[in-house]
Amino acid sequence: MIGVGIIGFGTVGSGTVKILQEGGTLIRKRTGLDIRLVKIADIDLTRKRDVDVDSHLLTNDPFEVIGNLDVHILVELIGGIEPAYQYICEAIKRGKWVVTANKALLAEKGMEIFRLAREKNCEIGFEASVCGGIPVIKAIRDGLIGNRINRILGILNGTSNYILTRMEEEEISFDEALEEAKRYGFAERDPSLDVDGLDAAHKLSILIMMAFHYGLNTRDIMTRGIRRVELMDIKFARELGYRIKLLALAKLIDSEIEARVEPVMLPLSHPLSSVKGVYNAVFIIGDRTGPNLYYGIGAGSEPTGSAVVSDIVDMAMRMKIGKGNARIPVFFDEVRGIKNADESFAPFYVRFLAEDRPGVLSKISGILASYNISISSVIQKGRREGGFVPIVMLTHEAKEGSLRKAKDEIDRLPFVKEESLYLRIEEGDS
Repeated sequence: MIGVGIIGFGTVGSGTVKILQEGGTLIRKRTGLDIRLVKIADIDLTRKRDVDVDSHLLTNDPFEVIGNLDVHILVELIGGIEPAYQYICEAIKRGKWVVTANKALLAEKGMEIFRLAREKNCEIGFEASVCGGIPVIKAIRDGLIGNRINRILGILNGTSNYILTRMEEEEISFDEALEEAKRYGFAERDPSLDVDGLDAAHKLSILIMMAFHYGLNTRDIMTRGIRRVELMDIKFARELGYRIKLLALAKLIDSEIEARVEPVMLPLSHPLSSVKGVYNAVFIIGDRTGPNLYYGIGAGSEPTGSAVVSDIVDMAMRMKIGKGNARIPVFFDEVRGIKNADESFAPFYVRFLAEDRPGVLSKISGILASYNISISSVIQKGRREGGFVPIVMLTHEAKEGSLRKAKDEIDRLPFVKEESLYLRIEEGDS
């Protein structure tokens, strides 16, 4: 018998327990393993859940789970940095293998956790930390093991993807789409982690660990959210043959990693452009396989619980044959560091809101030219907003740092109404 203890009996914890209970017979038939729930800890044991559990399995004390000798695999599902970090480290010190869905913890403390696990000959499973039920961690670790991965592009946050989808489909504002997402439970009361890009940055840092064998801090990822994307940008993008997506991107360029999370314009022909609503997708380009696409539900009780159970079963099988450590990421020095975002080159979409009068367009174009930014096309339509009109420019490939400087200078002009918006155009090697 292999015993499982769970700390955190919320949404994902309930889904995990439900799958283990209802699918236990099937798992046993498929694997020959006897996996049993031993103990479950949670702060609130009184609230209603959609799964029934024997009361003797429940406790308010996490250390009853960690210290239980019949618990061989500890599952941490409380989220956050502390006390989750303390619980995981204590479990590893006691020789327990650990499964977690905690993306923020792995992004910030993953290196320390992996180092401790290696010292204690334990394993860490974290499939559920990225994209819920999509098995992208296993795909990188196992399926693409013979590849050098050149590029990762991902729609990693369902909330932001839902908002952008609804803005396009219903032609509503960001604020209206956000309120709808809250109403249907797709967005938290405070949606900052999602719409400002930090959630996706946490997930991207984990994918970078797996794909490029390099540990980086989330602060090293250039991160911009979707708050400033307006309905007019959605419409302009569609008119130009693009769709705006909050994209997590990592490229390996001359031994440096370019890592960013931001709204970008993707061609309508790109596979990620068709990913709508709360769905997630990861597009990975390997040197042997070429492009691979992984698509599915990125969050939720049972999809994420399914990923947790996958790690539990994988660990139980390895315990049975006496293996450990093979699932811990290995880091080495092929990557020199993180590429400065300002040194990155790309074509850009830039939108200004300026007074509708002669000379405005030439003045803006002149400033862009002074920073060696050439324009490929311009759209200026009579969509008047109190005497101001949107001016949209597509640039040829330009240095991002130069574009920012030009944008800041243009934004200070007296005939420009508000801060302008720029978006990278990411062709994505589709």
